[in-house]
Amino acid sequence: MARKNPSMEAAVVLHLLVMAAWWATAAFSAKPKVCDKGWECKSSVYCCNDTISDFFQVYQFENLFSKRNTPVAQAVGFWDYHSFITAAAVYQPLGFGTTGGKQTQMREVAAFLGHVGSKTSCGYGVATGGPLAWGLCYKREMSPSQSYCDDNYLYPCTPGVDYYGRGALPVYWNYNYGAIGDGLKVDLLNHPEYLEQNATLAFQAAIYRWMTPMKKKQPSAHDVFVGKWKPTKNDTLAKRLPGFGATMNVLHGDQVCGQGPVDGMNSMISHYQYYLDLMGVGRQYSGDNLDCAEQEAFNPSSTSSSTT
Repeated sequence: MARKNPSMEAAVVLHLLVMAAWWATAAFSAKPKVCDKGWECKSSVYCCNDTISDFFQVYQFENLFSKRNTPVAQAVGFWDYHSFITAAAVYQPLGFGTTGGKQTQMREVAAFLGHVGSKTSCGYGVATGGPLAWGLCYKREMSPSQSYCDDNYLYPCTPGVDYYGRGALPVYWNYNYGAIGDGLKVDLLNHPEYLEQNATLAFQAAIYRWMTPMKKKQPSAHDVFVGKWKPTKNDTLAKRLPGFGATMNVLHGDQVCGQGPVDGMNSMISHYQYYLDLMGVGRQYSGDNLDCAEQEAFNPSSTSSSTT
């Protein structure tokens, strides 16, 4: 029977311990792979995926918003693809339109633009091209019924300034202009008119709202759509589940959710599915939990608490 060599065994054990320590250190110190895609997406793991311009180009933007420059539109010549893609480049490194596989990426862009198209549409039932072709018809609320000034100590109203709806996802109320302006590092509280003067900034404000939780104990629209948000037991009991329906809940609350099949909710769903079709994804991939008809609002609104 061969004798064991203690010194050799000790050397082997020592070698294994050294290798284990090396692998543990390497695993701990390894950084996630990041990629650069030029001006559009830099220094982010999300940039390793397709960028938005890889799958959503000028002609598709024109197809989605084909009637926006019709003479009867209020915002003729204001909105364009360049403004959208320039604004999106700020948020692509954070996952906007760059999270998941290509289909998820395309679905998120369609979902975001579905909200935008619905909220800026001047289409109606017998409109030329159909009611869904008229997104980005407006850049501001027409004939506002009030100044949307709320008594808010953090973002007090500027004398003589009105805070009616402006932008791609229209912003209302002084406190929303203040909070979004802080996020963009732009003085929207004193100059809300910037959102109807600069289309890139208007898209940036809209994407910021999509990507950012705007209220406490509430996820972002991005997170509930791409599957990053995990509903709690209370969310499940309130029928709040990941999907397009929850994006409406995040952005519009009980203005459209928990009200049954109301027109405002159905309009956003219709725009989202129409855009999926035009982008080549198809409405059959709209995803689960499409509506919010029976969802309880994340944050029930008071008379002036809407973020829309």
